[in-house]
Amino acid sequence: MKLLTATALAALLATAAHAAPLNVPAAKKAIDAQLDRDYPALEALYKDIHAHPELGFQEVETGKTLAAQMRSLGFTVTENVGKTGVVAVLKNGDGPKILIRTELDGLPMQEKTGLPYASQATATYRDEKVFTAHACGHDIHMAAWVGTAKQLVAMKAKWKGTLVFVAQPAEELTSGARAMLADGLWDKIGGKPDYGFALHVGNGPAGEVAYKPGVLTSTSDGIDLTFIGQGGHGSMPSATIDPILMASRFVVDVQSVISREKDPSQFGVVTLGSIQGGSAGNIIPDRVRLRGTIRTQDAAVRDKILAGVQRTAKAVAAMAGAPEPELKLTPGGKMVVNDADLTARTGAVFKAAFGAKAVLQDKPGSASEDYSEFVLAGVPSVYFGIGGYAPAEIEKLKAEGKPVPTNHSPFFAPTPEPTIRTGVEAMTLAVLNVAGR
Repeated sequence: MKLLTATALAALLATAAHAAPLNVPAAKKAIDAQLDRDYPALEALYKDIHAHPELGFQEVETGKTLAAQMRSLGFTVTENVGKTGVVAVLKNGDGPKILIRTELDGLPMQEKTGLPYASQATATYRDEKVFTAHACGHDIHMAAWVGTAKQLVAMKAKWKGTLVFVAQPAEELTSGARAMLADGLWDKIGGKPDYGFALHVGNGPAGEVAYKPGVLTSTSDGIDLTFIGQGGHGSMPSATIDPILMASRFVVDVQSVISREKDPSQFGVVTLGSIQGGSAGNIIPDRVRLRGTIRTQDAAVRDKILAGVQRTAKAVAAMAGAPEPELKLTPGGKMVVNDADLTARTGAVFKAAFGAKAVLQDKPGSASEDYSEFVLAGVPSVYFGIGGYAPAEIEKLKAEGKPVPTNHSPFFAPTPEPTIRTGVEAMTLAVLNVAGR
């Protein structure tokens, strides 16, 4: 049996190695012709999803919307994978099994773009009612994901194999991919995929495609820290132990781990994004809670920063004569590492299709992403980026001395056209390049 398996594998590799290269100009021409027909519906889908974001593991309606889209295209659809995830499978003869992934979730924040289709939606987050927004661009990803499925269905004569379209929940919580894998994702699709692809929109020029072999994103760790003080009247601080002062000192002092302990040539960031404490200006509270993230791209740097965060928190409390703080460091998304060979192969297609608008990145990004779980599970992958802002808008903002809004900004507003179109073109070409007849 081992000999038969090895022989079959060798035959598959030999077939792949001798397959005719993808005719990129012809394929892109066919994709664009189909896109001209599909695009209005894709933009309408995008605007509907944009206006109705749902938070991680709450993406019930979003999941239903994508499931209906995929069923209408002839995919076999399984819902509620990893709680709210969707898996859509389409078989088309013998060939590789290819994973194409999008995210489902939005963010707990208020949109301030002023778009006519801006989100006014709310949800419950950490027991509070909050506004929600697709400020990370997952709505663009979903539209491109559906658009890619439409393309590949229309081009079934041009490829063979099995498509596995995965709509993953809770990317912003960096736990949705793990949830799907723990729910038996590979068993549900008949085994691990041979290749995987995902994309992400950013604030670069729309129409551009960026790719990079090797390390692409950062590892993230969450900080949840509570300083315990002794509350009292604001006029009598000597009768209290002030946790607000401890929290303030920690926010400043922890940066010395970055500036004085970490090798300056190595990437590492500590950000505190939430401080909660107190109820009135004349009351010193007894507790203050801080939440934040740590981003690194090297295991030794990560260990150093985690140790520094722990040591600094304890030292700040000790200086104040306070009890030891409550500190929880939670691992998040691991580094996404693109397969070198597959990236080179895909990048060549991007260059042929997009010319100078296909950009080879020279360094990793600082954000984190749980697509890494699929890579760590053994799926050779290419995770690539697309620009989201019209070049004219970028130049206008620069001339006004204003920054181009980034992901997670309340003003982040990618232009649908040509961003969605570029995502569909690039993803469809990437898949055809490994599954083409």
